[in-house]
Amino acid sequence: MSESLITKKALAVSIKELMKTIPLSKISIQEIADNCGVNRQTFYYHFRDKFDLVNWIYYTEVTESISNCRHYDNWTDGMYRTLCYLSQNKSFYINALNTPGQNAFDSYFFEFSYELIMGVVNDISLGMKVSDANKKFICDFYTHAFVGIIVQWIKAGMKESCQTLVDQVKNIVEGSMLGALSRY
Repeated sequence: MSESLITKKALAVSIKELMKTIPLSKISIQEIADNCGVNRQTFYYHFRDKFDLVNWIYYTEVTESISNCRHYDNWTDGMYRTLCYLSQNKSFYINALNTPGQNAFDSYFFEFSYELIMGVVNDISLGMKVSDANKKFICDFYTHAFVGIIVQWIKAGMKESCQTLVDQVKNIVEGSMLGALSRY
């Protein structure tokens, strides 16, 4: 493992520890650096700000496990793995989502989810004559719905099981995305 990756992981552990008891909005870069024994400049060598670090954590911890879930046949597997991961890191993500900012986690989560959903849209629309603009509109619609439901679930304390939420979303999405693409 490279020295850079070791440092990034140490900063990730540091912010996760701090976020168990302190709102993200109240955590300073200095506290993150001090908590893992590096100087403040080291933090800025690796990340623009604390939101960049939070997004890096999500990206590195989730992306690998769901990278093969960009197809209609297995999108529910990716959603389930994502929800389980979020649930296992409950306090961290509740804290992250309750912190507004110009590059807050919810914006990043939207961008990340958009890419995955576009993969599903492209998979379903193979052989169809659907314009890129229409695919983008359909993808925007489903991404807003998906992210909205998950953000609401997180902020409400993640009371429903991951499988229950996946089943509820699957019941709505199954067939509706194909129908939408067919109409375009």
